[in-house]
Amino acid sequence: MEKTIAAPAREVWAAMSRPGNLELCHPFCASNPVQQWPGPESRDEVHYLSGWVYEREFRDWIEGEGYDLEIGRAGGGRSHVSWRITPIDEQHCMLGITVCPHALQDLPIVIRWIPHHFKVRPLLRRYLESVVRGFEWYVTKGEPVPRNAFGEHPWFS
Repeated sequence: MEKTIAAPAREVWAAMSRPGNLELCHPFCASNPVQQWPGPESRDEVHYLSGWVYEREFRDWIEGEGYDLEIGRAGGGRSHVSWRITPIDEQHCMLGITVCPHALQDLPIVIRWIPHHFKVRPLLRRYLESVVRGFEWYVTKGEPVPRNAFGEHPWFS
């Protein structure tokens, strides 16, 4: 999921690299407690409005550009997530989030393709659109994104 944001890349990076940033920028986040920050050893949790709690463990931290992390429930499967900022010009950049989900990975590819294509993928896309829009909201308006600002989500609201 990528979205052009009418803000300099450095402002988007400032929001992304701030400890506890999801409390300000994520429309489905109730809280974002931080264990360690910043850098490639960063660790935090995402407490979703739905009551789910996911742990995030950062693997790569590319100053001013993005980071890669693993996310999932404690003791559960982990999804790989990459966040990247691409400057367009002095006042615009692209924010992209790519997820390699762990859901359904225990099933043979022939079987998991149907639920992934028709259920997981559309809901994941809707989720990522809301998250990227939440960062855009915070960076361009200078105020925290309201909870469920772009509609509720069956997994995270």
